[in-house]
Amino acid sequence: MAHPCLTCGACCAYFRVSFHWSEADPALGGRVPIELTESLRTHERVMRGTSQSQPRCIALDADIGRYSRCSIHDRRPSSCAAVPASLEFGLRSAQCDKSRLAHGLHALTEADWAGVDDAQRNPLPVL
Repeated sequence: MAHPCLTCGACCAYFRVSFHWSEADPALGGRVPIELTESLRTHERVMRGTSQSQPRCIALDADIGRYSRCSIHDRRPSSCAAVPASLEFGLRSAQCDKSRLAHGLHALTEADWAGVDDAQRNPLPVL
């Protein structure tokens, strides 16, 4: 079975994705592609498309609830990496549940993780 995020994408089309500007500055080791971001506040940038009334991250390639792919997954902002899928590590994720419900999807259950092995799971977020 595939990781549930690969058939979701709801969080990327629900929340504003803001992060410290240095994450998009290659001179400081930032990996987020600056051309996919815009300035938010003095020390913050935001992924384009996520500051509007109906957010949708520019890096999202998805049909919400059917398939989902982040085109910059290995370079995504820390704020994205910090949002785990519900029950991926045994705990509910309020962000995951809220965004899924807003898109008409059910909150993830243990059954959604059946057959997903450790190699398919994301690493634990480092906060």
